[in-house]
Amino acid sequence: MNQSAPINAIGGPAKPTFADLFTPKLVSVLREGYSAVWLRADVVAGLTVAIVALPLSMAIAIASGTTPDRGLYAAIFGGFLVSMLGGSRFQIGGPAGAFIILVAASVTRHGIDGVLLATMMAGGILIVIGLLRLGTYVRYIPHPVTVGFTAGIAVIIFASQIRDLFGITIAGKEPGELIPKLDVLGHAAGTTNVSAVAISLATILIIAILRKLRPTWPGMLLAVVVTAVVATALALPVETIGTRFGGIPQSFPLPALPSISLAKVYEVLPDALSFALLGAIESLLSAVVADGMTGRQHRSNSELVAQGIANIGSAIFGGICVTGTVARTATNVRAGARSPISGMLHSIFLLCFMLLAAPLASFIPLATLAGVLAVVAWNMAEKHEFGALLRSSFGEAAALLATFLLTIFVGLAEGIAVGSLIGAALYFYRKRQDARDMTPPSTDEFV
Repeated sequence: MNQSAPINAIGGPAKPTFADLFTPKLVSVLREGYSAVWLRADVVAGLTVAIVALPLSMAIAIASGTTPDRGLYAAIFGGFLVSMLGGSRFQIGGPAGAFIILVAASVTRHGIDGVLLATMMAGGILIVIGLLRLGTYVRYIPHPVTVGFTAGIAVIIFASQIRDLFGITIAGKEPGELIPKLDVLGHAAGTTNVSAVAISLATILIIAILRKLRPTWPGMLLAVVVTAVVATALALPVETIGTRFGGIPQSFPLPALPSISLAKVYEVLPDALSFALLGAIESLLSAVVADGMTGRQHRSNSELVAQGIANIGSAIFGGICVTGTVARTATNVRAGARSPISGMLHSIFLLCFMLLAAPLASFIPLATLAGVLAVVAWNMAEKHEFGALLRSSFGEAAALLATFLLTIFVGLAEGIAVGSLIGAALYFYRKRQDARDMTPPSTDEFV
């Protein structure tokens, strides 16, 4: 809220009430008075974001080792709940590229039923984190750590798309770890499909050119449409959503719980903790970005509770993990959104797209979606920030590189933990130095 904090009886700031911390922003907006002008702006913004989210949701789901419809379910059901219950006016929830490596590894270990259970458990963990009011502390994660893990995730996302970017055929399952993955892909380089390479390059070029010449146009969606039409018209020998997955359903599933047992809960608990940790960080960073663009202030703990409920809702309808998404949230703001209703409408528009145009999705080449994710990875990397931190102090560079390298070669949780420890040590060292500099000299020094 932009209003000044309430004052207590003795003149200091009053302690925030439960309502102050957990009232959804939608309620605040409706209390202020919601006009037809705002509704028109939210409709335009919601449609704009839905056009961006449509190819991304499918691409992220495929890269995560699941089917494209599970990404759409996450954006539709989870995204709706994030906007309706969240603590940010502009947050757009849905599947995120940052989760690709975690979800893909979880699918390999536990199957899709295990992923759905882990997603529900992560939702419960996020609700507890929010109710304990721990969301405030996420902001203290050092900046080099956030840049390092974001860049590391970008590398992982790009590596996960090499197979489809080049149309490479491999025997057996593609390894999840980076070095074994590159080794297998390198040995299979002779199977590169020229048509797939042409489609992926065309996708990247269309997005890049439209971003430069027509930044307001939906470059990703246009790239998907153009390349799908060309590939179909020329009968190019490339894999499509239809040939690999049989298309996407023209309906949505009824709510259902994944199979739950004490043994299964214990088995997927590490995955659930990883989903919750990354979801908390990603969603609150995205909300901070929206605050910076609009001058508003989000309610971090309310946002975490909403993210938790959204993940439970997504899993019940067969969707993968949900979090706040920086790119789609920024698009929402730039498109003129006024309230959380734009995010709710984005989910409704996605549902309409799925119900009306599902058969057409079968013609989308996988090389096209790989090109979309390659662009996402490039944009995620924060190259200027990465370079600036490398040139800064030794401590910040060490925290950055530790997080970056551990995220790529070991795991996200390890990268964040070690990077944060280095950042904390650097913080206390600087505090100690500042205190030492401010300490008056001993009188003995003047004798």
